Amino acid sequence: MNYLVMDLEMTGLEPGWHEIIQIGAVLYNDNWEELGRFLTNVYPENEESYSIPALEVHGLTWEELEDAPMMNEVLPKFENWILETQGISPKHADGRQKSQALRDTVICGQSVINDINFLKFAYKDEHLKWPFNFTLVDLHTLTFFLFPILERAGQKVPQRRSLEAVAGFFGYSRESEEHNALEDSVLTGLCLREVFRLGAQLNLPT
Repeated sequence: MNYLVMDLEMTGLEPGWHEIIQIGAVLYNDNWEELGRFLTNVYPENEESYSIPALEVHGLTWEELEDAPMMNEVLPKFENWILETQGISPKHADGRQKSQALRDTVICGQSVINDINFLKFAYKDEHLKWPFNFTLVDLHTLTFFLFPILERAGQKVPQRRSLEAVAGFFGYSRESEEHNALEDSVLTGLCLREVFRLGAQLNLPT
């Protein structure tokens, strides 16, 4: 099993009206060792959906995306990157091998259900079958389990569950103020690795 830590930038919050404009991802093996990184912009087709509040978050202007690949190019490129990063040649592997490798990929992120919903809509809109595992790992949810345990053990934990707060607890931070999808994927992956490491150290009564 591999962990795909993913972050998307969108033109807004509503799948089907707003669109994905950037995909960032980091692929890890089951020991949380980093295998590779991915980043691409995506050309938005619906200029009317380009919201100012979203622009203030990601900082990607319409003009910067004019030469970006379209979603029908991006999704195969994204899948091929996942396969190649695992040492699987998209050209030479058979369909069963490709399908199995993608199904064994678990999507992870910070409040990741929103990103998954957008990505699923993109697959549906391009008339493509969803290739990934339906299991997800959400950093935001995991902190509701881990932080109370650490607090009862005497550690000071953040009261907020934002990526910045969680990353700060583990000693990490963004290098810039803008929400670049790859940078947030890297940050989330580092935090998830710490969460899994702490989980392995917990000695719960049997």
